[in-house]
Amino acid sequence: MKVILLENVKRIGSIGEVIEVKRGFARNFLIANKKALYASKENIKEVEKIKSDLSKKDNNKKAAAQKISEEINNKEYLVKKLSTENNELYGSVKPTEISKLIQETNKIDIKPSMIQPVQEIKTLGKYKVKISLHSAVDAEITINVQSADTIQ
Repeated sequence: MKVILLENVKRIGSIGEVIEVKRGFARNFLIANKKALYASKENIKEVEKIKSDLSKKDNNKKAAAQKISEEINNKEYLVKKLSTENNELYGSVKPTEISKLIQETNKIDIKPSMIQPVQEIKTLGKYKVKISLHSAVDAEITINVQSADTIQ
């Protein structure tokens, strides 16, 4: 299915580009989230007219993402979790938990879907976590997982 992108989408394409994607991806993600339109002749003409406005909006989003990135990049966040004697956690540290932690600490709203842990956080220690703020802006934080208490 052919669609026209209304914003830059990582690994997919840039504004105004006509791309071929699977139907489900187009309907359920791109069009549902207003990131694309069906590629009809009318829509292609419409997007050509508003392309500069879309570019300005994208640049504003990128600037905002850059500002957030400067605030949180390379910061370390402390998480206290219950753990066993051999340093394994009961459960794991999920992106929603990391999102809430950043919200409480820095008052910055980051969606859990933006957070991509390099590996699952299931033991004590320090972990690098990548945060995708914009298709061109990423930040990297460190999550330091420490034991709250051990349970026998």
